[in-house]
Amino acid sequence: MAATILLLLLPLSFLSLLPPLQAATFTIINQCSDTVWAAAVPSGGGVQLNNGQTWVIDVPAGTTGGRVWARTGCSFDASGNGQCQTGDCGGKLACTAYGSPPNTLAEFALNQFSNLDFFDISNVDGFNVGLEFSPDPVGSGSCHAIRCAADIVGQCPAELKAPGGCNNPCTVFKTDEYCCNSGSCQPTDYSKFFKNLCPDAYSYPKDDQTSTFTCPAGGNYRVTFCPN
Repeated sequence: MAATILLLLLPLSFLSLLPPLQAATFTIINQCSDTVWAAAVPSGGGVQLNNGQTWVIDVPAGTTGGRVWARTGCSFDASGNGQCQTGDCGGKLACTAYGSPPNTLAEFALNQFSNLDFFDISNVDGFNVGLEFSPDPVGSGSCHAIRCAADIVGQCPAELKAPGGCNNPCTVFKTDEYCCNSGSCQPTDYSKFFKNLCPDAYSYPKDDQTSTFTCPAGGNYRVTFCPN
């Protein structure tokens, strides 16, 4: 019996000796010609990024529901209170909540099923600036960069146009067809507009098969606004 207990305990003892995964470093770069106000939740908050500036944050292993996005047309006072034309998060420079549409999203969940990081770019909340989401260094391991850098704002359908961006149809029409509240929605002409311009990105909430990507857990990432 003692030998059996010892055998059962060995795997647990071995696992306890494995080093815990370190936090992932996210390097966020503004290549837009204009200033943006980068945001990251649940880790990070927010910061102003002028053209060419970089913001580095550490995101704990196991983080789920992570988002990074750019806010545009912002004005904040010395206390960090104000508002943004796109991506505003309750009028705060340091975000603790998701941003309001339209905003292009880099989404992630770290160290999940099979020790994988899951990541994507999403236009489900609309589009404001182009985005590239990549392992850092680019090309490392078995995963690769994804991007959405098309001129979606310039080609946005008239009914989806918004100041500084292009809305998703759910925000405009608020129907189950576009919002997928019942969980059974299908592609629409509007989602196809986004998908044709940005094949890597989510175009509607059920666009999983062509829009979710993985990397082995334990790596670092880069988010670039307005990639070349």
